[in-house]
Amino acid sequence: MRASQLHLPTLREAPRDAEVVSHALLVRAGFIRRVAAGIYSFLPLGVRVMEKIKTIIRQELGRAGAEEVLLPLVIPAELWQESNRWTEYGPELLRLNDRKGGEFCLGPTHEEAIVDLIRRDVRSYKQLPINLYQIQTKFRDEMRPRAGLMRGREFVMKDAYSFDADDESARTSYQAMFDAYGRIFSRMGLDFRPVEADTGNIGGKLSHEFQVLADSGEDAIVSCDHCDYAANVEMAGLPTPKAFEWAADAPASEVVDTPGQKTIEDVCSFLGADPSGAVKAVCYNADGEPLVAFVRGDREVNEVKVKRAAEAAILEIADGEWFAKATGLPPGYLGAMDAGKVNLLVDHEVAAMASAIIGANAVDKHRVGVIPARDLENVRWLDLRLAEAGDPCPRCGETDGGSLRTFRGIEVGHVFFLGTKYSESMQASFLDVNGKDKPFVMGCYGIGVSRILSAAVEQNNDERGINWPVAIAPAEVIIVGISRDEVGVELAQSLHDEFERRGVEVVLDDRKMRPGVKFKDAELIGFPLQITVGRKAAEGIVEVKVRSIGERQDMPVEGLVDRAVAAIVSARDGSALQL
Repeated sequence: MRASQLHLPTLREAPRDAEVVSHALLVRAGFIRRVAAGIYSFLPLGVRVMEKIKTIIRQELGRAGAEEVLLPLVIPAELWQESNRWTEYGPELLRLNDRKGGEFCLGPTHEEAIVDLIRRDVRSYKQLPINLYQIQTKFRDEMRPRAGLMRGREFVMKDAYSFDADDESARTSYQAMFDAYGRIFSRMGLDFRPVEADTGNIGGKLSHEFQVLADSGEDAIVSCDHCDYAANVEMAGLPTPKAFEWAADAPASEVVDTPGQKTIEDVCSFLGADPSGAVKAVCYNADGEPLVAFVRGDREVNEVKVKRAAEAAILEIADGEWFAKATGLPPGYLGAMDAGKVNLLVDHEVAAMASAIIGANAVDKHRVGVIPARDLENVRWLDLRLAEAGDPCPRCGETDGGSLRTFRGIEVGHVFFLGTKYSESMQASFLDVNGKDKPFVMGCYGIGVSRILSAAVEQNNDERGINWPVAIAPAEVIIVGISRDEVGVELAQSLHDEFERRGVEVVLDDRKMRPGVKFKDAELIGFPLQITVGRKAAEGIVEVKVRSIGERQDMPVEGLVDRAVAAIVSARDGSALQL
C-alpha cells in the first residue's frame, strides 16, 4: 500500500469533546469521525482494525463450534412483547413505526430474533446443540454517550446464542465460549481479566465480563491477591463479619439534637465522630415501594445487591418528597429503629459495630450509642456493601487470608448463562429423547467489536500516539521514505514489495511531505514496525524502530526482511513485537 493512495486525514489537535485518550487519538490518527453524539463513521484505518478483530473472532468462534448468521437490525415489536422486554428494557430501546403504523425497534441485542429463528426450524433434541453468532451494528439510545467508542449509541457487536437440551450441556457450551473469549482477547494482545458479573437486563443465572484493564475504564473490578477470584465490584460478595457480642448491662442508646445535619459527613463532624462509627441510610423507590438500605458510614451501598434483594425490576434513588409522603419519615434523619413498616435492609457489617450513630426518624435528631446487633429489629440482614481494596476475599479470605485489590476496566466481552428465560416466555421448545416438549436452555455471548478499538488504545499509547498490538494494527510495517535520490527511492520500494510478497501488511509513505510530518504520522497512527530509508540508503543502511520500544537503531538491509517477518509472524498471536 502506498500512503499517497490512502485516506489518512490526521489531525494535530484533539477534538474538544474528547474525554479519554483513546477518543482523542482515534480521531487525530484518522480512524473515526463523529457524526452525532455517540455515532461515528469509521475511516479506512478504522475499518482495517475492525476487520482484523472480526477475523480473530470468527476463527476462534469457529473453533468453538459456532456458525455465523446475520439477523435484521429492525425487529418487530411483537417479538419483544413476547419476552416482556418491550416495556422492561427501558428508554435505551429505540422504538419506531413504519408507514402502516407497525411498531418496531432497532436491535440493541438479538435474543428475541434468534429465539424466533430457532423455534421455527428446530424441533428435536437430535438437532442440538446449536450455537449461532452474528457481527452487526446495534443501537442503544444511551442518555449520556461519552468517551468516543467506549459508550456510544451506535456500535458494532458480535453476539452469539447457544441452544441446548439441558443445563449440563448448556454449561458445556458456556464454558466453550468462555474459553474462546480468552483466546480471542489474548490473540489481540490485550491485558484482560474475566470477572463474575451481574446479568443486568439480559437476565439469566450466571455471567462473566471480560475486562480490559485501563485506568480510564468505566467499571471497577476486584481480584484476590491469593486465589483466582475476580469480579465486577457490583457482583463481589463479601464474607459476613462476626456480630458484636454486647454485655447485658450495656447502656441503652439515646437521642441527641443534630439541627440541620443530614449527611453522614455533617453529622459526624457535628458530633466529633468518625464516619466508620455511623450508619448511612440510602432511600430507594423499588418498583414504586419505599425501601431503605443501611451500610456503615464509610461504606457505599451496592445497588445491584439491593435490587437483587428487593427482587425489583426498577430501583432508583427515591425523591425526598415522595419518600416522606409514602412513609411519614424524614429523609436525612432515617434510622433502622422504630421505622414502622418500611422495607429495611441492613448490611452485615453494621451488626459488627460496637456502638453506632443512626438517624432517629425525627427531624434534627439522631441516636448515639446504638448497638445494632441488639437494637435493630424487623430488618433484613444482608450483604449490601460495595467491595473495596483490602476487603477479605469471599472465596478464600476466611481460610487463607486473601484480600481484594481494585482495578479499573473496560468491558469488551460478556457471556451469560440464560437458562430458559427467553425460550419459556417465547414458547420455544423441542421434543426430548422421551418425546416430551422442553424449552431450550440458552446462553448468549457478546463482544464489543468497535469498543475494542478504544480499549486497545487506552492500554497501548504514549505521548506520541497509538501503539497497536501487531495482531490488530492497521498495517504491520511502515516504510518512511525520506531519501530523494534514486537509490533511496528504489530501496524503499524494494523493501515494500518484499514485505508484501512475504505476506506482511506494509505501507510505503511516499507522500510529498516533510520528513517530520511523516514521522509524526507514523507515531500517531501507531504502526508496530517503522523503517526509515534515508541518507544512508546508498550504504545499505536503514533506520529501524519498534514502536512499543521506542528506540531507533541503524540496521543493514541485508537480512532485515527475514528478521522482521519472523518477528511479526511471532507477534501475531498477541505477544509483544521483538526484533
